[in-house]
Amino acid sequence: MTLPPRNPDEILKARGADKRPDGRFEPYQRVRESDDWDIPEEQSLLRTEVAEERARSIISRNVSPDIGFDRSVNPYRGCEHGCIYCFARPSHAYLGMSPGLDFETRLTAKPNAPELLAAEIGRRGYAVAPIAFGTNTDPYQPIEAKYQIMRGCLTVLSDWNHPMTLVTRGATVLRDLDILGDMAARKLAWAGVSVTTLDPALARQMDPRAPAPATRLRMIEGLAQAGVPVFVMVAPMIPVLNDHEMERIMQAARDAGASGASMIPVRLPLEVAPLFRDWLERNHPGKAAHVMNRIQAMRGGRDNDPRFGSRMRGEGPEAELLRQRFRLARKRLGLERNRQVLDCSRFGPPPRAGDQMSLF
Repeated sequence: MTLPPRNPDEILKARGADKRPDGRFEPYQRVRESDDWDIPEEQSLLRTEVAEERARSIISRNVSPDIGFDRSVNPYRGCEHGCIYCFARPSHAYLGMSPGLDFETRLTAKPNAPELLAAEIGRRGYAVAPIAFGTNTDPYQPIEAKYQIMRGCLTVLSDWNHPMTLVTRGATVLRDLDILGDMAARKLAWAGVSVTTLDPALARQMDPRAPAPATRLRMIEGLAQAGVPVFVMVAPMIPVLNDHEMERIMQAARDAGASGASMIPVRLPLEVAPLFRDWLERNHPGKAAHVMNRIQAMRGGRDNDPRFGSRMRGEGPEAELLRQRFRLARKRLGLERNRQVLDCSRFGPPPRAGDQMSLF
């Protein structure tokens, strides 16, 4: 896939992608052509736009054999963090938008998510199981500070004693320690914090609008102090760029209060691969070929291997060496604790005014 040239009229500040490649479902491609008039155009800073969606349903189901949950909630589409390797970028193509700059600048919020969540878990015949948050885009990305949709969803789940899991790299999670800590005390919640690197300069390149590494460690500390079981997600591991930091990341997370760890090699599905290659050439031109050769060594000679069973692990000596290093570090640092089994037995509708109180 050849990426189009970037729009010279847009000024980019702290963005991961540099261009707007068309999504794979689009029948036409946009091409910039010079009109041969040497007239300077007015440049403007590309800002984040947020549209509000009146969603009709909120719980998504999946039957993927290599994912440990069967249902999830995503309060937002797109993610302003702008992580260049984000596997969720291709989902923007379903909206007729680009997985490149559109994914991180043209966002959709679902303000009625808490209302829908209460209605869906309250339906007759609903079978309770933990709901996963942060499985596609981050529920604690910057716009959550304004919309507070995630806090509304947490309030609903807490009231219903419904278990949930969370993966994030957004510092706004610390705002909700009151609810998360209370739910964790009832064995209704655990959290994972993604830490990709301890190098602030590299983090600014890879995850341009996500919190800095030191802030993510403070997030782990805050969650742990609130009583929330917290795991460090050492992901993605990218050969040459951050894989050498894996043990140091795990050590720092353990010292901050993490009780477990997980690791995933970088995945480059669909439109992510050419975006990532473009990013490499712009930010690490001397390492680009080496990085891609090492990634392909874990993915059967391709940029990405989408097969169930291998997409989260990789294959071959390169991937196996990474897994061995991870297992040894996890054991040495005492990060082998399994994720807490959450309590589904408490689930039920919250009491309403006038209800007869239970004697037991």
